[in-house]
Amino acid sequence: MRLVIIGSGFAGLGMAIQLKKAGYHDFVILEKDDDLGGTWRDNRYPGCACDVPSHMYSFSYELNPDWSRMFAPQEEIWAYLRRCADKYELASHIRFGSTVDALEWDDEARHWNVVLADGTMLTPKAVVSGMGALHVPSLPAIPGAERFAGTVFHSAQWDRTCDLTGKRVAVIGTGASAVQFVPKIAGDAASLRVFQRTPPWVQPKPDFVLPGWARGVFRYVPGAQRAFRNAIYWLLETRAVGFTIDPRLMAPQEKVARAHIARQVPDPVLRAKVTPDYTIGCKRILLSSDYYPALARPNVDVVTEGITEITETGLVTADGTAHDVDVIIYGTGFKVTDALAGQHIVGRGGQKIQDAWADGIEAHHGITIAGFPNLFMLLGPNTGLGHNSVVFMIESQVQHVLSCLRLLSEEKAGEIEVRPRAQRRFNDRLHRRLRKAVWNEGGCKSWYLDEHGVNRTIWPGFSFEYWARTRRARRRDYALSR
Repeated sequence: MRLVIIGSGFAGLGMAIQLKKAGYHDFVILEKDDDLGGTWRDNRYPGCACDVPSHMYSFSYELNPDWSRMFAPQEEIWAYLRRCADKYELASHIRFGSTVDALEWDDEARHWNVVLADGTMLTPKAVVSGMGALHVPSLPAIPGAERFAGTVFHSAQWDRTCDLTGKRVAVIGTGASAVQFVPKIAGDAASLRVFQRTPPWVQPKPDFVLPGWARGVFRYVPGAQRAFRNAIYWLLETRAVGFTIDPRLMAPQEKVARAHIARQVPDPVLRAKVTPDYTIGCKRILLSSDYYPALARPNVDVVTEGITEITETGLVTADGTAHDVDVIIYGTGFKVTDALAGQHIVGRGGQKIQDAWADGIEAHHGITIAGFPNLFMLLGPNTGLGHNSVVFMIESQVQHVLSCLRLLSEEKAGEIEVRPRAQRRFNDRLHRRLRKAVWNEGGCKSWYLDEHGVNRTIWPGFSFEYWARTRRARRRDYALSR
């Protein structure tokens, strides 16, 4: 086939839909699991929901008037993706249970060799990676973890056979997932210890049930839902001012978060534990109106001492305290900056992706990589957002890929590859901007940064800037050959 897409989440499906709209039908979607959905298939922990308003966290060309809440729960987003796949007849293009073991560019044949786990090899002209970054759980290296005799699992691999009622539960991590599931399990557990390394900044979540009349307006009044979505977009975009211009402009955001703590955490000891000491925005700003009340429950304890080891019966902290528990839940997020570290991807001249990224992961607009012709990444380096919907970024990237494919067609070329100097120029400019941003200047460590403290995850600007820059591939940035 002409093109292979890896992954069937928002990125992979969005790419496939636009390919069909543009008249490309000779492609296949490779999905490692037995169902589509990506992040929204894997993360099924209690309370899992989007932290971006539903009407913005969807394809711009496939609006959904029937979201039940302002912030959609996981099941609705997953169902939305399945409906999109059905509407655009993508089922015949998807191969489930197809794990990609290797991608190798054949210099002589000038195509990709895509090797699957079962030994099958596909030879497409181009590959689009829609794997994303939020699919490889990150587990901390805690001594003795393998010795624990109880039940243990990561939030993205929730054990639905484990009944937490009356159990002593430990949660490691206080990131975006934990903030959602902790309130849901706190009432069931006999005791819940939340092990916190760094407190997150949490703002109230303006979530509510969307009434039937509103859904009726979205469905039957022309332009109503589009106008509502546009209003949400520009409202969210204003949050980027502090991110993109000066960290000191984050002060209003911090004021909201501090007021939230003051309202919901009357206990001064707990308040001190959950109040961050870094600039808001340095780590992802979380939204929740029930997290702090959950931590204030009498059966819940926030532990700020570092974990030194895990034993057969529980965890031991740096102060020597043994915390005996029945269940350990990791809410420790995902491998992001090193998500491709274990991937076998070989480009022109036998160059491995790890060698190309020896000084850090980077790509031109986060999409194309010098030395890897006809390879496109969706949600690649520095295309994540801290203020708006990443689906908007995906759509921008898809349009850029289509623009590259049109260049191939127009010039009757067989290969397209970003020029090294174009990639270098883009990333030099990007990192100059990042060095002054809150993620680097805010005084925290986060999953946005690699092992050298360099931000390889976030786009340091307004999302409309990214859209404008990626809308059309600039011919001079790319080398084409027949």
